[in-house]
Formats: sequence, C-alpha cells, structure tokens
Amino acid sequence: MSGSPDTIAPPARVAFIGLGVMGAAMAANIRRAGFALTVHTRSRAKARALESDGARWADTPAEAARGAACVCLCLPDTPDVEAVLFGPEGVAEGIAHGAVAIDFSTVSATAAAGFAARLAAERGAWLLDVPVSGGPAGAREGTLTCMIGGAAEAVAAADPVLRAVGRTLTHLGPPGAGQVCKAANQLLVAATLLAVSEALALGRKAGLDPAAMRAALLGGSARSFVLENHARRIIEGNDAPGFRAELMRKDLRLAAAATRDHGVFAPATAVAAQMLEAMVATGRGDRDCSALGALVAELSGLRGGEPTGPAR
Repeated sequence: MSGSPDTIAPPARVAFIGLGVMGAAMAANIRRAGFALTVHTRSRAKARALESDGARWADTPAEAARGAACVCLCLPDTPDVEAVLFGPEGVAEGIAHGAVAIDFSTVSATAAAGFAARLAAERGAWLLDVPVSGGPAGAREGTLTCMIGGAAEAVAAADPVLRAVGRTLTHLGPPGAGQVCKAANQLLVAATLLAVSEALALGRKAGLDPAAMRAALLGGSARSFVLENHARRIIEGNDAPGFRAELMRKDLRLAAAATRDHGVFAPATAVAAQMLEAMVATGRGDRDCSALGALVAELSGLRGGEPTGPAR
C-alpha cells in the first residue's frame, strides 16, 4: 500500500474485540491511556465493567470497526481471527481505508501473513500481528512483551496503542514475523517446563525435598522464569489455570507447524507437543500448563508426595 497511516494517539477511537482474561485487561489499559474505546465480544457480560468505565458496546465486529482508527483483536485461535476479520459482519466490512488493525492473538504465522495481505487488498487497511507474552498479570499491569510483525509505517502509527498494553515492543519483520517469534517463545517455555517437571520427579524419586532442590537450582545457571514460577506451582500442587494446558497445546501445534514450514530439526518441540497432547487426553486440558509436572510425576510412579518404590 502507498502512503503511511496517521499516528493513532488519544483521544482517537480504538475498537477491541475479544474480552477474555487477557483482552479485557488490555482493553482497560487502552481506555485508561485516554483512547475512546468501543468493545465487542461473544458474551456482553464480559464487557459490563468496560462499559461502566465509558466504553461503547458494538453488536458486531463490523460495527466496532466503523469509525475506529485502530481495531484490536485478542481471540483464541486462527479460525476465530479469520471469522472476526472476514466473516459476515466482520471487521473487513467496517474498517476504514488507512486504519490499522492489531491482532494480539497467537495464531498461525502463515495465516497471519495472509490475513494482512487480504485486508490490505480488500480494504486498504493495515494489519499487525502482535502476539504477547507476560500472562494475565502483565496484561493487567500493561507490561506485556509485544512481538510485532507487519509494515514499519503501521507499527509507528500504532505505537501509542501498543505502549498502552506493553513494556517491551519489538518489531521483528513483515507480517507473520511476530507469530514466528511467539512460536519460539512457547516452545522454549514448554520445553523448559518439561525439563523442570522431569528434574523435580528425579529429585523426589531420589528422596530429595523438592522445595530445597528448587532453591538450590535457582542459585545456579539453571535459573529461569519457569523454574522460579512454574516449579513452585508444581511443588504446591497448584494447577488452577493461569494459562490453560489446552491453549499451550494449541500453541505447541503452531510451533511444530512453524518448524516444519521452515525446515527446522525440532526434537524438543516435538516431545513437548506430545506431552501437551497427553495432558489434554488425560483430562488436564482445563488446568494450568504447569500441571505437566503432575503428569510426569504420575508416569514416573509417584503418588502424592512419595515415590511408589524405593529411591535409588
């Protein structure tokens, strides 16, 4: 496309579609940054708090997009994004020429690039793929890491919106690049989580106190976010969902597809993906992904806090 979009600064209107745990918190931060906010989601009840804070409700994605300088999406999976963008009463029916759409969802990199090309061809609008990392706490605090794919001029125009939700903003390349980076992020988290689960199971079978073992490991080169946070959840048996296993399974499927698309030898991704499949197959899909530790312990012959056989 020729030309560059105007900078999207408050009090410009921003539409936000998809108000799950992450989306609702991000939309609230955009509103607090001084933007006029329009919202849409499948269940209007999830929008009540934002409406009470001054957001305007739209009955469809197309209606939300009309009059918005920026349209943000935060949706579960690739088919959801495609339907909201291009389905009946979708964003493409309402978005203005020259507007910028930001997809915060984690989806297929190939699809993200295709969506950007299609929105540009059909509507003359820009689409950035901006998957995020930092979890619900980062979404609430506005400190997310944003991995950005898309045209540089659209990234520059959307900078005030992105800074309302994120602390670390990295433009990685053309459409789809943000999703490739997010796939790498998720394979790193999942592979590390599997290694931490195995390490804790090893310690327990050998008769070590897992809390003491974790403390020792945190003092050395094995220290990581996963060891610091997920290992604590594993030890405490806290599998209340922060990031559900079924969502991590979806992300590992995307990571596996990305490695295949680019011809990468990826045994760690393959094993981690299979373990996430096993988590869902054994009824743990609605639990936090750290419940992988319980599955590894179970497969290792551990029940509760003690091994089923003598430590060796």
